[in-house]
Amino acid sequence: MSAQPTLAALRSFHCEHTPSKSRIFALVQHREGPASLQAVLTCREPDVAQRAVGILRQAIQSSADTWKCEPLEALCTQLPDAPASSLRSAARHALVGVWPMAPGSYLKWERVADETEDDGGAPEADARASRTPHDAQLTDLAGPVIRVELLREFHVHDQQAALKAARSAGWEPLPNEDPEGDDPQDLVGAVMWLAESDSEIEGADAITENCQGLKLRTENGHEVAGWSKEPVVADFGSGWRHRAAVSRGEASKPPAEEKLPDFAVLFKTQPPHCEDPDCEDEQCRWQLTPRTADVLYAELCMLADQAYDECEELGDGPVVPGEREGNWGVFAHLPKLTFGTDLQWRRRFARAADDLVGDLERGQWPQPTCTAEELALHLAVRDAGERGDEDLDTGQHGQLPAHRDDYDFDMCAEVFFQDSDVLMLYSARFDGIEDPDNETNLRMGIGDLRAAAWFEPFLNVPARDPHRDFRR
Repeated sequence: MSAQPTLAALRSFHCEHTPSKSRIFALVQHREGPASLQAVLTCREPDVAQRAVGILRQAIQSSADTWKCEPLEALCTQLPDAPASSLRSAARHALVGVWPMAPGSYLKWERVADETEDDGGAPEADARASRTPHDAQLTDLAGPVIRVELLREFHVHDQQAALKAARSAGWEPLPNEDPEGDDPQDLVGAVMWLAESDSEIEGADAITENCQGLKLRTENGHEVAGWSKEPVVADFGSGWRHRAAVSRGEASKPPAEEKLPDFAVLFKTQPPHCEDPDCEDEQCRWQLTPRTADVLYAELCMLADQAYDECEELGDGPVVPGEREGNWGVFAHLPKLTFGTDLQWRRRFARAADDLVGDLERGQWPQPTCTAEELALHLAVRDAGERGDEDLDTGQHGQLPAHRDDYDFDMCAEVFFQDSDVLMLYSARFDGIEDPDNETNLRMGIGDLRAAAWFEPFLNVPARDPHRDFRR
């Protein structure tokens, strides 16, 4: 009896063109060895081969219910019987996402490992084990250990498409031991399998992408997960939209008492004059839209609230880099020359963020009047840009009018600031440039960027009321 073929996950189809012929290959992958190319058919016309590959790739993404076979049959009429039959067979395999591999047409990992050893080189696994034993504790490892905590959430809008994509990638569902459970098809396992890759997941949209890193330190009681006495817990904090809602009163006040800015009125926009990106008509120029203003407002509110919270915790004490785990804090993200400032300085920085919030509440573009406001706005624009526009069409924000210029935070960074000199304070290359007597500072005309001068008003914009109160 002949050996049975091995079923491999079907990844894609590709063409090879030569002066005399064109060949189509299937890219497949299986658990027992490396990915490989499997021959599908050969034909003389390159354009026919390319069209065939396009149809087969569509089949991988389709199901039997949605697949339209007319283009396939039309193309088969242009092929001899043998390649036409091969094309139809390939389409059937593409629809189920698997490819039969004849014995001897693929390599197994054992053979690859044996060949490596025959060449006189140590297998990669042995080299890895000598560098990083799998059972080592933190103190046993010579180099630093970095823990990366990743939070990803996916909205699965097409469960069958996601399950098919996972099966095509080599996933096998867990045995269904609980038919009455809420996940009998092991959808969680399918999404976990697909989430190991950075590519988009068929049938699902990513709604959360958060990552934070931590250098493990024995002096802080850290240990690698396998030897940890305590559960390894990742804290990503409360959701940023929840924090924004709290800052603006949405979570603490009943709807009738909410007094949030009406950005649709405060930043009323004009529809674009045309679609030409170079058009100089007034209506085609960039506009600060209600939705962009709302996101900036939320970021500045959160920045101010976090800064006030840290004021209470830090007091007059210095900021110590690495003291807190994860990616937490406002003052730890300021330039290092501010780490030794006192409580009053930090409260003034929190108020600087509040002052920019006030600009937006009055329907004005946020206009920094000092270095502290300038950096606070830089942080808010950066964070707003990292949030993107995902999952924003909800709640009160989703009711704001949409516009072509929504969420263009690159343009915000371009028009809100007179310059970006303050960002040079983050670079070790420019150490000392904050001093107005520094040679580079004098040559570039930067001015005083020392922490004590951060609240000195700029001379070319109206200054804030020096007697205004602190919110907290």
